[in-house]
Amino acid sequence: MDEVNPTDCAEHDVPLKKRRKGIYILPNLFTLAALFGGFYAIVMSINGRFDLAAVGIFCAMILDSLDGRVARMTNTQSAFGEQMDSLSDMVSFGAAPALIAYVWGLKGLGRWGWIAAFVYCSCAALRLARFNVNTGVVDKRYFQGLPSPAAAALVAGFIWVATDLGVKGGDLAWPMFVVSLYAGLTMVTNVPFYSFKDIQMKRSVPFVVIVLIAIGIAVINIDPPIVMFGIFVLYGLSGYVTYFWRKTKGIPTSVISTSTEEPDERGLHQ
Repeated sequence: MDEVNPTDCAEHDVPLKKRRKGIYILPNLFTLAALFGGFYAIVMSINGRFDLAAVGIFCAMILDSLDGRVARMTNTQSAFGEQMDSLSDMVSFGAAPALIAYVWGLKGLGRWGWIAAFVYCSCAALRLARFNVNTGVVDKRYFQGLPSPAAAALVAGFIWVATDLGVKGGDLAWPMFVVSLYAGLTMVTNVPFYSFKDIQMKRSVPFVVIVLIAIGIAVINIDPPIVMFGIFVLYGLSGYVTYFWRKTKGIPTSVISTSTEEPDERGLHQ
């Protein structure tokens, strides 16, 4: 009769330890870098370096566009990453642009200044919350309302151009007021903005596309503040052009593909 080893019994009686759930480092590094860009922009605005503050917002925008693509390409999507991305966006494209705009120009308007800054910041929060809720029901080709990075680019781009031209914020307080309200309120509209998400990075493209990209980079380098701001002004108006074009053609203007239940917004997407 075979002898039973006590150590074998002990090994079978001890439950196996569950593996700890880890965090994918690569996409979250991009998210943290984007968050740093927003934080850097706030610090630079406090120090009076509004040109660097604007650059920080644009860098955060570029990094934010990469974290999701990196996660999908490396198959490292996670619920943690989604929440981290939203929190980073709120700082970089919500609080940071509002604070920079207030310190730069809106401060001189008194209560009207901080009201405009708060409207922008609160609309960014509402935009991000609605985006998270409606992710599964919105047509992937379009954003429902102006995306928060583009709204931040409008505010930061305006400040960057003015600073580059040597114009003080106090002289453009009311134009800054208008830009802040336009960017903020457009984020929470139902106007469709093209998302560029149907462009597949893995597919081969004609050689001419690479040439056009090279030309685009060269054009941006001619005068980065004016060119970048001009691009986002055109994008910020493109949604309304698409909206009214659809209206005149009798095409549904809503980008909601199916109705939602929580929150119930079925009557808002006509």
